[in-house]
Amino acid sequence: MMDADVTIIGAGVVGLAVAGALADGRSGIYILEKNDSHGRGTSSRNSEVIHAGIYYPPGSLKARFCIEGREMLYEICERNNLPHRKTGKLLIAASEKEMEKIGQLYRNALRNGVKSVSLLEEKEVREMEPNIKAFGALHSPETGILNAHSLMDYFLHKAREKGAEIVYRTLVIGVEIVSGGYRITTVNAEGEYFAFTSERVINAAGLQSDVVARMIGKQYLLHYCKGDYFSIDGAKRDMVRRLIYPVPEENHVGLGVHLTLDLSGRMRLGPDATYIERVEDYRVDKGKADMFYASAVRFLPFLRREDIIPDMSGIRPKLQARGEGFRDFIVSEDMPGFINLVGIESPGLTAAPAIARFIKNIFT
Repeated sequence: MMDADVTIIGAGVVGLAVAGALADGRSGIYILEKNDSHGRGTSSRNSEVIHAGIYYPPGSLKARFCIEGREMLYEICERNNLPHRKTGKLLIAASEKEMEKIGQLYRNALRNGVKSVSLLEEKEVREMEPNIKAFGALHSPETGILNAHSLMDYFLHKAREKGAEIVYRTLVIGVEIVSGGYRITTVNAEGEYFAFTSERVINAAGLQSDVVARMIGKQYLLHYCKGDYFSIDGAKRDMVRRLIYPVPEENHVGLGVHLTLDLSGRMRLGPDATYIERVEDYRVDKGKADMFYASAVRFLPFLRREDIIPDMSGIRPKLQARGEGFRDFIVSEDMPGFINLVGIESPGLTAAPAIARFIKNIFT
């Protein structure tokens, strides 16, 4: 008999969503987290955007789970009074050439089933957002923002209420296949080792998910891609009401330095996209301020260089190496009862409840 029914490695938003979906009132579901609290990595170091599903290739898991997850997130937030706002987004073009790319994204959105989007001319953009500069834009009314910590707290509370347990400061250092399941070896912050067996395992380890996958012989390789954020002086907070994005970077490396809002109305620029060594270094490079200003002032002419202040950073776990094209999420039962979730970068926050529902369907 196994010690655990299900073990979830990683307490980010996806791991917690999975725990909430699988917990059914019985004990036997355990969440292991290396940090001293949940959501300390990629899940809390992002733009906190509910994405509509505009960018991703039709038929991809990113497109499917983003669109399903967006609908689920709004329902979850409304039903449970979680802080959120459907702000809408303008994806802007600075020139006629960029407007051609906007048109391609518009058609891609329609192919993905995102029917609410529309193309705007310069005058229409100015009527919606008089303080921005644009040749034209794609309007996405279904895009919104939420509080990622509140969402993760909700998923964890839901899981605990139904019998799941979370163990912090516990790092998984080994997984081996045994009869009826898996033997998981861990070490805690005091250097104490502990091993137990689990019938099923969900690898939701984020930046370390490729390392965990290799423990059962699956050779995935993640590339760390860091994004810095700069906040904008609070005196300018009422200048823009929607999220403002430029034309995205080539090959889906990033969405470009964009303007996001949080629920208090604070404005931030970012993230950029810089491939780094495999080190979780969250210091913001203050030297990027001039680049951020130059990128943003093209469409935010009210900005001044002194308005931009270093804020925070995050690291994306990308399967896509530098110079490569689009890579999809990996959501795969690579061994019986062992599901790998690898490369869950943007739109991972939006996709989390849909990924969780997908995994629940595999196990039931």
